[in-house]
Amino acid sequence: MSVILDTNVPHGNACDICVEKMSGGCTVTFAADPHGGPETLWFCFQLRHHDNRDRPLGKVRLVLKHLDNMLTAPKPETIRPVYRPNGETWQRLDAGRAEVLPDGRTRAVWEIDTHACRLDVATCYPYGMGEVEALVRETGGFWQADTIGVSQAGRPLVRLSNAPGAEGSDRPGLYLTARQHAAETPGSWVLDGLLRQIATHGEKAPLIWAVPLTNIDGVEQGDYGKDNFPYDLNRAWGVPAMRHEVLIFQRDITRWRRRCRPVGGIDFHGPSLHEATGCYAFLPKPGTYTGVHEASRRWGDRLAAALGSDYAADPFGRVAGYASRWETPTFCSHMASLGLPAMSVETPYSQIEQKVLTPAEYAEIGRRIAAAVMEGL
Repeated sequence: MSVILDTNVPHGNACDICVEKMSGGCTVTFAADPHGGPETLWFCFQLRHHDNRDRPLGKVRLVLKHLDNMLTAPKPETIRPVYRPNGETWQRLDAGRAEVLPDGRTRAVWEIDTHACRLDVATCYPYGMGEVEALVRETGGFWQADTIGVSQAGRPLVRLSNAPGAEGSDRPGLYLTARQHAAETPGSWVLDGLLRQIATHGEKAPLIWAVPLTNIDGVEQGDYGKDNFPYDLNRAWGVPAMRHEVLIFQRDITRWRRRCRPVGGIDFHGPSLHEATGCYAFLPKPGTYTGVHEASRRWGDRLAAALGSDYAADPFGRVAGYASRWETPTFCSHMASLGLPAMSVETPYSQIEQKVLTPAEYAEIGRRIAAAVMEGL
């Protein structure tokens, strides 16, 4: 077969691959690669002719297998991957069609009829350092990019800020993070929209320090990143920290707190693939952090009102009650331990009810959250 599936692309991920010729094109069967972790969700790859010649791929039948083993065993109709012909604009696929095997295993199937010679496919719109650099460039230098340390694999950890702050300053401040689970790209797109909107406020904006790609190793390697070994980044926030990256973030938060009047923090995530009721936020647990929980809930109410029924799930503010492989502190509980309101905002991968999510929709969610922040301050 002349068509190959190539994972040697940014954020590449796929395994158990079979490419077979069919009339007018090919069938591509693949699975999401756990990359050494206990959960799978992310896939990202390119289809092209093995000799790189400019010949249309024709009909492409994509078959995602081992759904039953993916996070929460999503139904095919809840998965709407994205694809990009010849490096052009990313587009959403329609909802997947179920293909049930004789023994009961379920696969998701999509069909694309394309004149493209190359086709990129991913679970959701990818977001990496290229997009961070575009954000800095397109906001006219409002955001300063600084390296605050390196990852466990030695990659630079980049923090964006709109000012260095000053010791003892009374300027209100927020600390923002995204991608503790490397493949949860909806969180990055929402943070991107928020930061672009904050840039329009100029000197009236609060002091914001933001780490857009916290799990940079996982982002670059194409990991899903939830509960990945040696330790889930979002469960490594104890003292001492269980990941070198978290140690860096904790020390940066200490610097930030001294250089503003700290108001709180938001961590941006994406949920499982089957969730489509809207955005929601996990808050610090009320029994452990009663006062901070209430302050976080009030901030959550502001965000929910700004998002409206278009984007916010009901209820919006929630307390995580699911089992975790590591019952250790998160970003939110770390902030709560400092007496600061915090929340982890979850944004769906594909759609909210019948609204299909695009980068423009994610940006609108970010803009509305920015509006709620500015109003609350």
